[in-house]
Amino acid sequence: MSKCDGGTEVGAGGAVEPGRVRGLWHLLEPLHAVLYYAPEVSEEAAALGYETGERWPSYFPLRAAPLGPAGAGRVTSAFYSFSPRMVAEHMDSAWAVAAPDAVLAARMRGIDRAYRTLFGDRVDSPELARAAALARRAAEAADTAGRPLAAASAEQEWSEAPHLQLWQAATILREHRGDGHLAALLVAGLDPVESLVSFAAVGAASVERFESRGWSKGEWESARERLTARGLVDEQGGATDAGRDLRHRVEHHTDQLAAAPWQSLGATDTELLADLLGDFWVAVLSSGLLPAENTLGIGRI
Repeated sequence: MSKCDGGTEVGAGGAVEPGRVRGLWHLLEPLHAVLYYAPEVSEEAAALGYETGERWPSYFPLRAAPLGPAGAGRVTSAFYSFSPRMVAEHMDSAWAVAAPDAVLAARMRGIDRAYRTLFGDRVDSPELARAAALARRAAEAADTAGRPLAAASAEQEWSEAPHLQLWQAATILREHRGDGHLAALLVAGLDPVESLVSFAAVGAASVERFESRGWSKGEWESARERLTARGLVDEQGGATDAGRDLRHRVEHHTDQLAAAPWQSLGATDTELLADLLGDFWVAVLSSGLLPAENTLGIGRI
């Protein structure tokens, strides 16, 4: 291994280009996000006693379970962009329904079933096993200091099944990137609701889609007024040049903070992983499980 300018160990095949870091996130995010949409996972959550008629009662415990019996305050802090009221609504009773360990076991059962449905015979293919091994190498290279969700996910014992290892690696890497993204938002001076307003302003997703985060109309308008006063959003809610520049810097900073695992893997193996993931990514997207519009800006940033 060699070192890049930032001191990060670079794996065989040279440094990974910054744009490729974001591209790997776009490939891995759907593989992780199956957790929140697959009917197999919903069935496992329902068996524990969670309401699954809508997404959120199970979403919060499913994602927060690696943190242990965390309360609403800790989950609000870690998730950042959700209204504290919304988090409390679902987390105040979450661990009374089922303990975190039970949720962790249920989500692995659900992902096992979901991946088998999505990938069929390919779930046991050498291509998936190779992709899982590469993704795990990247995930194990992720520095989780200051990244609570990534650290909690990385503490979970690895499954022996390659397809479950792939999901675990995708989860660690997406939470690693997400924790870094929150740091970038803080550096940019964007509070939780301002982060959503500014993201909607650059067209990452519609305002209606961001309403799912639980903020009131008054809170949204107040945040827009603050951003307007800073010259970042115009009176119609669109981004100014300064607002677009700020969001560009946030995303670029996020890419930088997410790069180390991929630099450790190296350009050659990173490209191999991207090639191997292609068919599985297509299978997830073509399943219709995931919403066409998302609050992460995938496909738009």
